[in-house]
Amino acid sequence: MYLVYKGKTKDVYALENGNYLLRFKDDVTGENGVFDPGSNKVALSLSGIGQANIRMSIYFFELLRQNGIKTHYLNADLNKNEMEVLPVKTFGNGLEVIVRQKAVGSFIRRYGEYVTAGTELNGYVETTLKNDAKGDPLITKDGLVILNIMTGNEYETIKAKAKTISAIIAKEFTKRKLELYDIKFEFGKYRNEIILIDEISSGNMRVYQNGRPLEPFELDKYFFQ
Repeated sequence: MYLVYKGKTKDVYALENGNYLLRFKDDVTGENGVFDPGSNKVALSLSGIGQANIRMSIYFFELLRQNGIKTHYLNADLNKNEMEVLPVKTFGNGLEVIVRQKAVGSFIRRYGEYVTAGTELNGYVETTLKNDAKGDPLITKDGLVILNIMTGNEYETIKAKAKTISAIIAKEFTKRKLELYDIKFEFGKYRNEIILIDEISSGNMRVYQNGRPLEPFELDKYFFQ
């Protein structure tokens, strides 16, 4: 096993069997010491959040498997905060696909003259390039195609998968009287099939209760405590 990539909230290792291992850390993203899943900077460390995030990721990956949706998830060791995943090929240097149910965060900063916090967006999908130095710039379908990052059909497949997965996850929160405002996904290709990768946890979603955003550990308790 050897280190392939040192990320903000996870480190990635290559395994001898050809798969990869994700090691979840206790670091979270945000600004000025305040948690924000939409940020691309590490803001602080929360003891135990790595285990909470891997536990929630396992829950949702298993749920998606039950719904016939393939992901890179294979197995996990909660005691070590480690997850074994399939080796996938990313699109370009990596893409983030955001499904927005309600306006919050950067969407308001960009389009505040047209929306207010909590405006219904009905599963609006945005795509950004993973590039911390450039602030993860937005990119259109046409831009992705002309830059040979993906084909038009691949874009439509990813968009449809993102909306379907988001709806499944949102339903789980609705059962707990919570609201999913937005969620960030990543996709890759495994044997020419587009599958969901990365994680599904407090680190890549905003969940609200009665108009109030939940902190990472608050979210965890609704599922496991």
